[in-house]
Amino acid sequence: MKQVVVTAFGGVENLRLYTAPDPQPKEDEVVVQLISVGMNQADLMARRGEYRLSSGEPPFTPGIEGGGVITKVGTAVKDRQIGQRVILSLGAPQRNDAQRGTYRSHFVALASDTIPVPDGIDDDLLGALWLPFLTAWGALVWRQNIQAGQVVLLPAASSSVAIAASQIIKQRGGITIGTTTSPNKVETLQNSPAAQYDHIVVTGQSSNESQPWWRTVKKVVHEEANSRGIDVIFDPVAAGDFLHHEIRLLAQGGTLWAYGLLGSIGNVDISPLIRKDAAIRGWLLNFIAGTSAETEAYQHILENVAAGIYQMPIAGTFALEQVSEAHITMESASHIGKYILKP
Repeated sequence: MKQVVVTAFGGVENLRLYTAPDPQPKEDEVVVQLISVGMNQADLMARRGEYRLSSGEPPFTPGIEGGGVITKVGTAVKDRQIGQRVILSLGAPQRNDAQRGTYRSHFVALASDTIPVPDGIDDDLLGALWLPFLTAWGALVWRQNIQAGQVVLLPAASSSVAIAASQIIKQRGGITIGTTTSPNKVETLQNSPAAQYDHIVVTGQSSNESQPWWRTVKKVVHEEANSRGIDVIFDPVAAGDFLHHEIRLLAQGGTLWAYGLLGSIGNVDISPLIRKDAAIRGWLLNFIAGTSAETEAYQHILENVAAGIYQMPIAGTFALEQVSEAHITMESASHIGKYILKP
């Protein structure tokens, strides 16, 4: 078995590849040979020491999602077979202290922590689906119950979570406004069938817009919703000056969901929330773990991906031996969609 280990917090020089004996399953477990491991900002943050609540102290193996083929089954397992394609559940990488982290070639999981994958889904996508789509579905459908005609602002429009969210919102009849700091990404996003944005607004300093980004958003909202304001904001940044303007863009009774830790700490005037009866709420995937909604979400996501309704652009693939290069490339933030490690 090959396995990546973070030996100390810091740069990519602390990512080391080791070999170990192939694992054996207990009676209620299966061994999954991973063929796709989705990369996420949480992996980079864990390596840098910015996500210790999840990663713990070094040494540890990063990675929170993956998928592949079952190669061994425990003696008590009756509903999984060798050769079956599966994805690891939300809880799988957290359940077994000895098997935390998916940056490895083989993963031991409870059979119940694997979800069979239907035909029609490409192997590369097996490790790239549940985090973006489950993150978006859990907050926007399970918790928010997005309705047709509602306007949703999606910052970080090139990210896998925002792209997934755009598809989920459009399926439910909502109106999507994506924002990006990079003008170079706009045309690619507009031409991507997976990035289902009705409008894309550039927010970065390099924007050539003649007015501030938030005025452009207000103009769009006026055209789409008769100046009602933005009903829902789904944001991995939610900090500083950006958050200041987001609060002012919210509609009466609007909600801003913060689901990431990418912003920098700053002072924000939240007084408009009071007169708008609006709210800022936090979202963690752990909230859906172990609920009936988790199972419902997996079924919904896999069925829609298999049918070609939901899509996820793959920004690039790397062998596990190229993990340092993969982290450097992802940190450049020039991609759209998802990077994949292929053990």
